[in-house]
This record gives sequence, C-alpha cells and structure tokens, in this order.
Amino acid sequence: MGSKKFKLGLIPKIVIGILIGLLIGKTCPTGFIRIFVTFSSIFGNFLGFVIPLLILGFVTAGIAELGTGAGKLLGITVGIAYGFTLISGFFAYGVGKTLLPSIITADTAKNIASAAKDLEPFFKVDMPPVMGVMTALILAFLLGLGIAAIDSEPLRKIAEDFQAIITKVIENIIIPLLPIHIVGIFGNMTYTGQVSTVFSVFWKVFIIIICCHLLILLFQFAIGCSIGKRNLFKSLKLQIPGYLTALGTQSSAATIPVNLKCAENMGTSKGIREFVIPLCATTHMSGSTITLTTCAMAVMMLNSMPITLGNFTGFIAMLGLSIVAAPGVPGGAVMASLGVLESILGFGKPMLALMIALYIAQDSFGTACNVSGDQAVAMIVDTIQEKSSNVNENSTVKA
Repeated sequence: MGSKKFKLGLIPKIVIGILIGLLIGKTCPTGFIRIFVTFSSIFGNFLGFVIPLLILGFVTAGIAELGTGAGKLLGITVGIAYGFTLISGFFAYGVGKTLLPSIITADTAKNIASAAKDLEPFFKVDMPPVMGVMTALILAFLLGLGIAAIDSEPLRKIAEDFQAIITKVIENIIIPLLPIHIVGIFGNMTYTGQVSTVFSVFWKVFIIIICCHLLILLFQFAIGCSIGKRNLFKSLKLQIPGYLTALGTQSSAATIPVNLKCAENMGTSKGIREFVIPLCATTHMSGSTITLTTCAMAVMMLNSMPITLGNFTGFIAMLGLSIVAAPGVPGGAVMASLGVLESILGFGKPMLALMIALYIAQDSFGTACNVSGDQAVAMIVDTIQEKSSNVNENSTVKA
C-alpha cells in the first residue's frame, strides 16, 4: 500500500507565514527583513498585473456559462442568489457601522499612523497591468453577455480555456507564494510596530463576522422554509454535514456532493437540487460578502479612511458580480475581489495584502455560510417551479 502524502493546507501555511514574519520583524537585522520586503513588493506588483486578467478570465466565463441552460429558471436562481448576497453585504455594513467604531477607536488608527516608516525594498520591478480594473470588468460583462447572446461555442471555449489558464496561475504561482508574501508583509508590520494594533483588533472582528454568518443563515433558512413549507430546525440540522464539509475543505466545489445529499434529505426535488446546488456554488456568496465587507471596513478604519454608504453600495453591488465564478480554490473570492477593493474603495497594495491574509484566515467559515445558504435558494426555486408546473397543468386541463 502506498503511503498517503501529507499535505499542509493553506490556512496553516498562512499562519506559519504570519508567525515567521513576526519572528523576523522582532529579531532579525533590517537588511534581512528587507529581503522579504523586496519579495513582497515584486509579488504585490505581479498581483496588480494579474487582477484585471483574473476579472476578465472569471467574469467572462461565468456570465457566458450562465447564459446557457434552463432560461427562466436560471434567471430566477441567479436573481435569488444575488439578492441574498446583497442583503448579506448590507447587513454586514450595518453591523460594521454599529460595532466596529467601539473596537477601532481614533487611538487605534493613530497607533497605525504613528508607526515607524515602512522598510523599502532593495529594488522594485514595475509590472503595469494591461488594462485598468474597471475596463476589465466592463469588457468581461460585454464579452460574457455577448457570448451568451450569440451562443458561440468556439468563443465560450476560448473564455473557459482562458479561465483555466488564470486558475493555473492562481493555483501554481499565487497560492504557493502567498505565505512568503505574508512573511514580508508581517515582517514589515512587526518592524514598524503596527502588528500588535492589527492583532488586538482582528480577533474581535472575526467573532463579529462568524456571528453575522450564523444570523444570515438563520434568516435565509427562515425564508426558504416558510416559502417551501419545511421545518426550520429540522432543515438546519440536516444541513450540518454540508456546513462541516465546507468548513474542512474551504471549497464550495468540493462540498457539492455532500450538499446535494443534504438537499435530498430536506426534500428538494431531484431536478431542482441538481441544477441549483452546483450553480449556487459559484453564484451565491453571502458568507464571502459578509467577510469581505466587514474586513474592508476594519482595514479602512485602521487607515483613517472615510466609510460612506455610497461607496459601500457600489462596492457590495460590484462584489456580488465580480466574485461570481470565483476560482474554487481556498481564498478564491478574495482574489476575485481585489479589483473592486482597489477601484471602488481605493485600497493600496499593503491594504490588499492585509485583506488577503485576513480573509484566508477565516475562509472556511465564509465558504460554509455560502454553501449552506444554497439550500435556502434551492427551497425557494423548488416551490416556484412546483407552482408554475401546477399552473401549466391546470391551463392544459382547462384547454
């Protein structure tokens, strides 16, 4: 029997990266820390170069794919999933506005502002992106909708192949090198004295995020169960295997088989569950939206940036669209959201790097919230489909 190769997951690697960053920032000479800072600078520029391509790759293929399939049913499913995602984003914004100011006070922001100057890299490698983030988003929408409208198989294939290339870049370059990037970021933050402030804030932020996930799941299931005439507590209990699988794998895609079984146990009809559950794995992002919105507000407060409903309305609306079909790798949603963070909220490279670290640290909970909420969407779609089938049958009988 071949021995199973031990593989360290991304979260442990990120945690190790943070610990090494803390260690070298505290104990090593400046020159040694600057080696990692230089790597982080190059990696950050590469990330900036990849972001528009990532948007183009995923959003184009995602929209093109949504354009085919069961027409009206597809529109209803995507509409409900997007609606839930928006509600989650605005709920997180409301909770953040209420609770975060008591955690991130003016003094906390002052500690960040009065920290020592960041270490400079030994050299810089500029990598200007081929297009701006907004250009990439608009182009992706136009191409995706165009491919769906003319139903071009060759163009759809090109979009899917380009998506596969970008997925390879994420899986084989960005994700493996991310922990070293985190070493540089946290090494620099420890050297400047910002790190204790960041840590004192974010464990509280994570508790708020997880509570928001659980509340939004209760809300979604309450709606799904009342429309689908199911027992709320029984349905929540039946979803536990799906929630725990997502928690362990950090992947919506990997949880699909277990989630289908949960849907079957809840009594969702076969056709609907086999259509809705895989589709919602890429279109329903309530958990990720809560995490990204709350973390973005916390990072902005730490950097004394203004937070308004106006800029967050645009951010949440675009977030729901840009993380559709986010790569099914751990941290995929935060990778797909970098462009929106940069273009709408004005995040710089260090802020984006901090967002990646914070998001991935609790990615499991966001994924578990996403996939569990898919069941509520399935219940609603199942009921709508059942009613329209009954209407069609009655009109046929009358005729």
